[in-house]
Amino acid sequence: MEYKFLGHETADTVKPLDKREYRLDSLLDLFDVLSDGIWRIETCAPRLRVDWSDDNITLGQCSITAFLVQDIFGGEVYGILRPGGNYHCYNVIGGKQYDLTIEQFGDEAGSLVFDNSNPQSREVHFAKQEKYERYLLLKKLLKEVRGA
Repeated sequence: MEYKFLGHETADTVKPLDKREYRLDSLLDLFDVLSDGIWRIETCAPRLRVDWSDDNITLGQCSITAFLVQDIFGGEVYGILRPGGNYHCYNVIGGKQYDLTIEQFGDEAGSLVFDNSNPQSREVHFAKQEKYERYLLLKKLLKEVRGA
């Protein structure tokens, strides 16, 4: 598989904090599992579902994925302010940036500025009930496939 997400070059060196919850070897392993049917239209942000497809499975998955990554691998979640006032979320682990869902932007991905200036909190993101429910669904689906 050809990887295009931000940080893919070192993602195999990022190890879970605790292997007792999920059977995952690395952040790269998580990306593979999410790509293999866990990211789906039901986990996509409702406002983006009309554009979600099997060719763009990372669309609308950023915040719930970033917080799941933080659960498993630690680090911080940051956001890039987008037109319309929403944030695109990504992770910083061990001083390196990782964005498992950057491919949703296609050619525009190269213009995103990852400056770690907008820390994101799950309290703010999960104040939206639908987003929290999508996060729980993502966790549930991952546990079904890779739960310890």
